[in-house]
Amino acid sequence: QVQLVEFGGGLVQAGGSLRLSCAASGRTFKTSAMGWFRQAPGKEREFVAAIGWSGGTTYYADSVKGRFTISRDNAKNTVTLQMNSLEPEDTAVYYCAGDRNYYRTNIAIMTKSDFGSWGQGTQVTVSS
Repeated sequence: QVQLVEFGGGLVQAGGSLRLSCAASGRTFKTSAMGWFRQAPGKEREFVAAIGWSGGTTYYADSVKGRFTISRDNAKNTVTLQMNSLEPEDTAVYYCAGDRNYYRTNIAIMTKSDFGSWGQGTQVTVSS
């Protein structure tokens, strides 16, 4: 389907910024909604942000709304998560994910099971 690889994780101080990138291979990337999830130690994987196949729609978890921005560049087959005003609670492994269906824009109703492709994850650590 789609192969995904995340880049950009690392260590950052609280209040700082970090940008994650996800490189995708496969022709279906341009027709698939994309998302970011994260999983903190001892917690379940949770939704962070999603973007429609064309980039025209976005949706964010309440916990990151106003701080994180998801974007995509279909010409380069990449999706990006710009994270600002980072907090220690943002510490987690972040995963890039691709929709198993095509041309979906109603991304607010998507669940974890709607994503059929997953990256390997990249660690984000926010210190005080």
